Amino acid sequence: MTKKILVLGGAHIDRRGRIFGDTAPGASNPGSWFEEPGGGGFNAARNLARLGFDVRLISPRGGDAVGEMVAEAARQAGVDDRPFIFLDRKTPSYTAIIENDGNLVIALADMELYKLFGPRRLTIRAVRDAFDEADLVLCDANLPSETLTAIARKAASCGKPLAAIAISPAKVVRLLPCLGDIDHLFLNEAEAAALTESRPEDPLQWVESLRAIGLKGGVITRGQREAIAFTADEIISLQPPTVENVADVTGAGDSFAAGILSGLLNGLDLSQAVRHGAAAAAITVQSPLATAENLSPELLNAMLSLVPQSKMLS
Repeated sequence: MTKKILVLGGAHIDRRGRIFGDTAPGASNPGSWFEEPGGGGFNAARNLARLGFDVRLISPRGGDAVGEMVAEAARQAGVDDRPFIFLDRKTPSYTAIIENDGNLVIALADMELYKLFGPRRLTIRAVRDAFDEADLVLCDANLPSETLTAIARKAASCGKPLAAIAISPAKVVRLLPCLGDIDHLFLNEAEAAALTESRPEDPLQWVESLRAIGLKGGVITRGQREAIAFTADEIISLQPPTVENVADVTGAGDSFAAGILSGLLNGLDLSQAVRHGAAAAAITVQSPLATAENLSPELLNAMLSLVPQSKMLS
């Protein structure tokens, strides 16, 4: 039977402007403009649907053309999209200016609409039914802290495993009140530092620090350095594969999360599930889009041949 996943989180428009040459601050810079639907929860939802899962997405959306674009992208990926639509509001957006080498110059996040996704939304019958039917609940830190806490409590009361995507150093702290109810948190080093208020030189100390504040399990990505995955009683490291022809790293973390969750839901242990996450991320960075339209279980399995074996650290 196909596993069901409930995703509650960000689904908005991502706009990226790339400068062609050397960046000239305070001046007009030749470049190109690109936009596509995005958001941590939304990207993960599309990846999981393409990997064969029954995915339902619940997110706040404006009654505008951007909201319709997001809905169409969800439909094309096979996601069961059930947004809360606010007809008089704009769909959230993230706008970034990127240098020619891929580094971020500046970004603007217009995410005010997410504040309207309050805990009371979880009491709606359709949302309650979605929790009851799900095999896994996934949220992201675009939502307000009180809503994330309510999601964690609801998942716990239903006996459903809960995964979360950190989104950013500024937003991951919204998860602090409910860390103890999260089974899998996906974050990078900057987000781990924001949670733990520390920057250890030894990556294993991340695990110690995160466990100390109540987190049961998670995965810390570190760019091209080894990723660290852990549960209550094991720690695993994985060297990401070398990928040629990188088109855009946007969405790599979301696909990493989706690949790991797909492995776990298919019965793999953490050491193998992490390899699936690395394979999904490798496929994504070869695409100019935040989610690779050609992602499939077959392509993921083929990419696994490029992923090193994970190492048990404890």
